[in-house]
Amino acid sequence: MSDKRTHRGAHPEDESRFARDAWPRLSDATHDLSWLLSREYATASAVKLVGDRYRLDTRQRLAVTRCACSDAARIRRTHHQVASVNLKGATILLDGYNVLTSVEAALGGGVILAARDGCFRDMASMHGTYRKVAETIPALQLIGKELAAHQVAACIWYLDSPVSNSGRLKIIMQNLARDAGWNWRVELIHNPDSVLAGSHEIIATADSMILDHSERWFNLARDVITNCVPDAWIVDLSTS
Repeated sequence: MSDKRTHRGAHPEDESRFARDAWPRLSDATHDLSWLLSREYATASAVKLVGDRYRLDTRQRLAVTRCACSDAARIRRTHHQVASVNLKGATILLDGYNVLTSVEAALGGGVILAARDGCFRDMASMHGTYRKVAETIPALQLIGKELAAHQVAACIWYLDSPVSNSGRLKIIMQNLARDAGWNWRVELIHNPDSVLAGSHEIIATADSMILDHSERWFNLARDVITNCVPDAWIVDLSTS
């Protein structure tokens, strides 16, 4: 079945899954999963144990997994995070789909997870194909304006070349940057994660694997959503 979505919005049942009265259970589950991860339990078995205990459905388990992290990971990520004042005159490398889909989801009314490490993460899954939605250009504009406000010197966007429609998105981004006068370069590469994780430049991502290896990172999706999307649907599990 073809993907006919025109918005990066919420799942039809998210209103009940992530209602305020569900937060304590989800928060407890995130706490327990983080406790297990801190003691080096395998992620898959730990998620099953916690998910079964709290009777979480598949989407709630995904949310808890995206919000949890070990104590060591949280400490490391906090230590290597840079503040917005460090962006002036810097070149920043963006984990393209990771940043973009979160801002799209926030604009589209989708669930935005406030995770234990301070990141904002969405619930989107592309399954090898990126589909431009109504929020795509507005999201790129917000990201661009926010980075310009921080006086970033240059942005290098990395998009996964195996993901369908990456080439089309690259053209959209280049045209948008040209018209706005932003110094953007868009690279299509097979595995952006390895390039980003090994870079000495400031990285913009909420991807856990990259964060656990990067030397400097900026919480860009959270920055944009907090400053530019005040009505975003935030599910806060960060205190777990």
